[in-house]
Amino acid sequence: MKLKKLLTSIAAFTLLTSLVSAEEGGSGHYAPGATADFIDTLPGKPGFVFADAFTYYHGEATPPIDFAGNTTLNAHATLYADSIFALYETPWTLLGGNYAAGTVIPYVWLNVNANVKVGPLTPKKSDYTDGLGDIQLLPFILGWTNSMDMKYDVRLGVYAPSGSYEKGQLANAGRNYWTFEPAISYSWLSTKIGTEFTIFSGFDINTENDATQYRSGTSFHLDGTVAQHLPLFDGIAGLGVEGFVYEQITADSGSGATLGSFEGHTYGVGPVVSYVHKIGKVDFAGEVKWLQEVDVQNRLQGDYIWVKLGIVF
Repeated sequence: MKLKKLLTSIAAFTLLTSLVSAEEGGSGHYAPGATADFIDTLPGKPGFVFADAFTYYHGEATPPIDFAGNTTLNAHATLYADSIFALYETPWTLLGGNYAAGTVIPYVWLNVNANVKVGPLTPKKSDYTDGLGDIQLLPFILGWTNSMDMKYDVRLGVYAPSGSYEKGQLANAGRNYWTFEPAISYSWLSTKIGTEFTIFSGFDINTENDATQYRSGTSFHLDGTVAQHLPLFDGIAGLGVEGFVYEQITADSGSGATLGSFEGHTYGVGPVVSYVHKIGKVDFAGEVKWLQEVDVQNRLQGDYIWVKLGIVF
């Protein structure tokens, strides 16, 4: 199958929620590296996109981290999450771009253990939870395609506090606040030589957690991929490198922010492998990537593993 023909029907996915990402709990709604390559762009034609994404993360932090009102030391967190993504790209246009909307529904399994400060003591505590996480709504996506090789879009994501949350518990399925995420993407994938350059960038603006009176500061994130794609078994295989920058640009605030401004960052990099293939009238896309955090401040530090599978009708 020719590269150009297949690329016209590749599905877009996914903007994922994740609990482990300086903010309250040493993480934010957006998981660094969640969206970074051509698979995460719009398909460029009207249709439905469905995807499933599995995420594994293990991280730790020696400095103090605040978890749901607890000041902790030597925190360790292990997360498994499975997220269902659905999107519809409509035939409607605005300013020459195609309008789309979607949602991401995560289910999470989270274990956190740490030494919790209780007066002069720091006893060991461990908590586990599983359940529905914070749902992400994508009410507005507007995308443009230029000569097939180039795509770009603007989008707005909204994370709703749908997951369970209990003050004082280290592990919570939700974060108990809203996050608004304006974002943009740009992707160039040559139909002649198969080389790809893609970036996704956005800001996360958080409301206050009313259970702890803690407001996590606004963060900026940028994910990018450079890859090479070649025909393989009537499909297209890709191999590349993905990197991310996640930087908190305003201070944490509120009476619950006992650790002060607590601004943090994380930078990471790792390999990504993808494959796209047409099965009957359905387009299939798969991706596996391992991203290691290499420079972290005031956050958990660890590794992400992503496995994504998606189809477009």
